[in-house]
Amino acid sequence: MSGSFDHTLRLWDIATGEAVGERAAGHTDNVNCVAVSPNGAGSLIASGSDDRTIRTWRLDADRIISTGLVARVDGMRGVNSLAFSPDGSRIVSGSDDGALRMWSAKTGEQVGHAMEGHTDRVWSVAFAPGGARIASGSGDGTVRLWDAQTLQPLGDPLIGHMGRVFSVAFSPDSTSIASGSDETIRIWDAETRQLRHTLAEHTARVWSVAFSPNGRHIASGSWDHTVRIWDAATGKAVGVLKGHTKDVLSVVFSPDGTRIISGSYDKTVRVWDRIPVTGLVMRTDGMRGVNSLAFSPDGSRIVSGSSDGALRMWNAVTGEQVGDAMQGHTDWVWSVAFSPDGARIASGSDDRTVRLWDAETLQPLGDPLTGHMDWVHSVAFSPDGACIASGSEDETIRIWDAETRQMKYTLAGHTDAVWSVAFSPDGWHIASGSDDRSVRIWDATTGKAVGVLKGHTDWVWSVAFSPDGTQIVSGSADNTVRVWDRIPVSDLST
Repeated sequence: MSGSFDHTLRLWDIATGEAVGERAAGHTDNVNCVAVSPNGAGSLIASGSDDRTIRTWRLDADRIISTGLVARVDGMRGVNSLAFSPDGSRIVSGSDDGALRMWSAKTGEQVGHAMEGHTDRVWSVAFAPGGARIASGSGDGTVRLWDAQTLQPLGDPLIGHMGRVFSVAFSPDSTSIASGSDETIRIWDAETRQLRHTLAEHTARVWSVAFSPNGRHIASGSWDHTVRIWDAATGKAVGVLKGHTKDVLSVVFSPDGTRIISGSYDKTVRVWDRIPVTGLVMRTDGMRGVNSLAFSPDGSRIVSGSSDGALRMWNAVTGEQVGDAMQGHTDWVWSVAFSPDGARIASGSDDRTVRLWDAETLQPLGDPLTGHMDWVHSVAFSPDGACIASGSEDETIRIWDAETRQMKYTLAGHTDAVWSVAFSPDGWHIASGSDDRSVRIWDATTGKAVGVLKGHTDWVWSVAFSPDGTQIVSGSADNTVRVWDRIPVSDLST
């Protein structure tokens, strides 16, 4: 998603670099920033503009649809930065008048008064992971902290940068703040407000900073065309990623922290292995958005499933596509999985089918497995490769014999879409996560329900067993990860 000086928003396919759908018009001046709420499917998109408004949008397939909400208030100037609160209910904005403002994401109404204190335009705003505090970076060279409930400043500004502060980010545990400015990144203690480290290796202004999910590393993007990696605890440089030919404006870590994605004025998005640095960019003409990836058991290949209905095989070392695209699905591919021996691939699609493929020839293995009444969101092989589990929008999990291709069981119990399925390491049980906010456990040999894990307050997007099979981990749109004892059932974390 991008906002442009042509006053519009555009959706892009990051694999091909091509625009998807039509421009979204509504702003009457430069669009300076876009932000996506953390609420999963159906998330709001917010955009800020020099026309002094904030607009909200939703994605409908390949279209950006206006919600009709336009947030504005007398006295506010151009909007440079936006951030959603962790629960998605509020939006904070930073603007050219030096003020931050809080908005209701639902109504577009301003919440409380403007947060005033900066003496120059506000370039960056960020919520702390817990939602209690806000950090802001300004052209006045300072970082400020704010109470997200009272909208009052928290102490004096953080002073040290010698130029404009373009980017701020909280560490995942909220104890540190990173700020990017005058060729340096500064790390601050969020409680004592003291400067911990000054990271100086870039040779031009720093536009973007991001913490890794575990908080151990920081990535920075600069006008010197590089991405640099730092040890967040010591402030020492870890590596430099070179390849962009123009200014690097945005950096982000993958959810598992193993890769970094960077966006640049050179019109490319690059994906980098964090350590070691390889800088592989995998793309091919015609490929649309990538929805699912899986490594082969030996780690040498990657299979991808995308919105164009195709699967593709990639060399994990060189990034080159291996063979032709695997064509057969007639709608988006949501999930791909290698069999444990690496010989086969399973895929699940919006065309309501599961397909099997030969991992060497890339040819389909027989006809598709039919039975689901709606989109197939997730597929998984049993540890012995004998069975396949599939989870669907039709609220069921189906178990298939991988050899005979016959359906063995239909597991019914969820009351909304099933987004994730996983076999236990011993193959005896299956866990499933659903939009009904529950995780369910099933006997894989009989298809009978074993238990239900309740605690999440929003959709459950992903489930996985621990390597020893004694625990289940679930990730949810409620912004939490929960760890459960499988038997007996008990909630171990928030």
